Order: sequence, then structure tokens, then C-alpha cells
Amino acid sequence: MTIPSAVYEKLERALAERSATAGVVGLGYVGLPLAIASARAGFPTIGFDIDPAKPPRLNAGQSYIEAVSDAVLSSMVTSKRFVATDDFTRLAQCDVIVICVPTPLTRYREPDLSYIRDTVRVIASHLKQGQLVILESTTYPGTTREVVKPILESSGLVAGRDFYVGFSPEREDPGNAEFGTATIPKIVAGDGAQALSLVNAFYSAVVKRTVPVSSPDTAEAVKITENVFRAVNIALVNELKIIFTAMGIDVWEVIDAAKTKPFGFMPFYPGPGLGGHCIPIDPFYLTWKSHEFEVPTRFIELAGEINVAMPRYVVDALGKALDERLNMAIGSARVLILGLAYKKNISDIRESPSFKLMELLQKRGAKVEYHDPHVDAIPQMREHAEFCGKRSTPLDEASLQRFDAVVISTDHDAVDYEMVLRASKLVVDTRNVMARKGLSADRIVKA
Repeated sequence: MTIPSAVYEKLERALAERSATAGVVGLGYVGLPLAIASARAGFPTIGFDIDPAKPPRLNAGQSYIEAVSDAVLSSMVTSKRFVATDDFTRLAQCDVIVICVPTPLTRYREPDLSYIRDTVRVIASHLKQGQLVILESTTYPGTTREVVKPILESSGLVAGRDFYVGFSPEREDPGNAEFGTATIPKIVAGDGAQALSLVNAFYSAVVKRTVPVSSPDTAEAVKITENVFRAVNIALVNELKIIFTAMGIDVWEVIDAAKTKPFGFMPFYPGPGLGGHCIPIDPFYLTWKSHEFEVPTRFIELAGEINVAMPRYVVDALGKALDERLNMAIGSARVLILGLAYKKNISDIRESPSFKLMELLQKRGAKVEYHDPHVDAIPQMREHAEFCGKRSTPLDEASLQRFDAVVISTDHDAVDYEMVLRASKLVVDTRNVMARKGLSADRIVKA
């Protein structure tokens, strides 16, 4: 049994009293909602970001994340419960530091932990006795123990004695009106019993329900499992779409009928590919890590291959439709991608398959534009730099008549699909939105 130390008891008391200062590193889709939830729970909260443009905007009460309204942000800033900064020396003021930075893939589909390593090195340079450091970034099992902890201990302080380490995977779902940061059950884990107790104490104050697990490795595996589950099932319906289309069967009708079974079936839907930060990426973190144990991941890798191939399937279907219906080669076509965000009714474009569609179409000679009611212009991104600054094309009958085909990549509710069908020569629908709206015509092609 571990005897509580003065360091532990001091932090435990500060968490219970909500006098502990929380620091959140990375003010994106995960970090900013968490920082505001922490501030609303009563913790003085400092948000850190390397982008110098973000703190002044946030401190002026201007949010760039749909999940955080200007009104809520302003109230937290005005009450001095939240402040944003790019001054990382202020990490020394924090009792709890939560890391919410990206974990992308390299061009070879291997884990890129550079953002985690760089962030933890900065934290280590300001680490002091009595701090709790929590990683939220999705990653492979073992990262907290094998990467984060050793870097922090390079400061000379010892985890479990001088400071504490934990992992709690983010579970954000942009655009979900039912569940937000504070209402989604939170997996929590710590490096040792005292660390787990402290991690649980912090999040118990911020969210409605915590789910403690035995170790950071287990918590990391939970998050990977959630996203592998979705990736594999989406790959399954994507493959079924290809099979059933060849048979002349509508896969969406099949799924709608199958989901009437009250047990043993969960509906997943096909699309033009996978988007968002988690599902297209996380399975590859697990397959990479499994190589260390010489364990094959054939099922997961096959699912990844199927999902990655879907944009090419859509482009091929478009090319065939242009040839058969308009007697036109794809290389001479003007194509409008309808929907840039990776899912409906949000502005999040991370890993959106729309970019791959645009890239493939341009490589085949087509002239490509996009319309998205939630994305006025394409910001700077780590990938697809060639599209940076490109602006959304107006969506009206006159504009639509300039295009030879419209590819519905994201089924935003704000779009007038009846007008799109009326004004378009050819519509390639990857989301079955036309049928769901009760619209039908020979010029609609499902893909």
C-alpha cells in the first residue's frame, strides 16, 4: 500500500477545493472545449497554444470552435477563470497540465509523435514538484509509459514521488448536439494508484462520469479499440457497397431494412472515404505498435486499405457516369465537390476525403471547385497545401450550370438539394442524401 505523501495530499486537497490551476496545451477541437469545461467547473484554467494568433482572439471572447460559443468563452474570460497564452513559461503556474496535441501519421503511415514529444519536452523544462501531467492525445498503447514519463523524468524529478502522470483519451464528437465534453463518460488512468486517484479527482469535477481503468496502457487501448471498431465496420459497408452496386442492389436500402432487426445488427453507412482526426489514423497506430510484438493485424490493415481506396472508387464512378451520360472524359470536366468538412453540419475538415477527391480529379485533368456552407475558405493545413486559400463557390442555379458534375461528399443540412438536382447535369451522391430527401432522377448516380 502506498503511503500518501505531502506532495500528493497537497494536490489532492487543491483538486477537491478546485483551487488547483489547470493548464491545457493545444487549443483545438479537443483542447479548447476541455479548457472551457475545466474553467466552468471552477478551476482557474490557462490555455496554451503555439499559434500566436489564437490567444488574443480567445482572450477577446472570440471562439473558432463550434462547440464553444462566444458567449460562454466571454463569460469565462471576463470572470478570469480562463486565459489563453503562447507563453509556455506559465506552465510552472499549473498544478494540472493536460496535453491535447495532434497525433498524425507520417507519409509512410507510421505514428508521428513529434507534437507529443515536443510538448512534453517543454513541460519537462518547467516541471515542478506536485504537478499532474495528463496526456489526452490518441496514441498507441505504451506511449504514456514509454515516451511521456521518461521525458518528464529527464528533468530530474521522479514520477509517483515528485509529480504524477496519467492518460485520459479524448472522446470529442464535433457536431454532436447530445453529447459534449462534460457529458461524455471519461476513461481515466494513472501511472500508479495515487496518480489514478488524482486524475480521477480532476476529471470527476469536470465531467459527469469517469470510468477508471487499471493503467495508461489499458486506457490507450480503449481509445484505439473504439476507433478500430468504427473503421472496420465502415470498411465492411464500403465493400458491401461495391459488391451490391455490381449486383444492381442499393446498399442503403439493404442497411435501412437490416437495421429494423432489434438485436444483432448495428447500422454503419458507406461514404467517399474516412475523415476526422481519429478513425482514418488510429488503427494504423495499433498496427505499427503490433509489429513490436510480431503480431499480425491483417483484419485491421485490410479495413484501412478498403477505406483509403474509396475516394478512387468515387472518382472512377464519376468518370464512368460522365462518359456514359454526357459523352465526356473526366479530364475535360468541371466538377463541384459539395461538402468539404469530413461530416455533416460542422466546419471540421481534418482528414476529409473531399481533399483526396479533389486531388485525384485534378490529377486526371478535371477543373475542381468546392462548396461548403460551413467552410468559407481552406486554411493552412499540414497536408494538401495546394488547396490553401481556395474559397467556397456560391451555390445557386447560375453557378451550378457552370459544372458538368456535382459530387456530394458531405451531406450538410443547409444545402438546397432540390435546387442542386434541378440545376445540375449530373449528381454523384456518395451519401444517399438525394434519396433521403425523396429526390430521384436519371442524372443521380450513387457512388
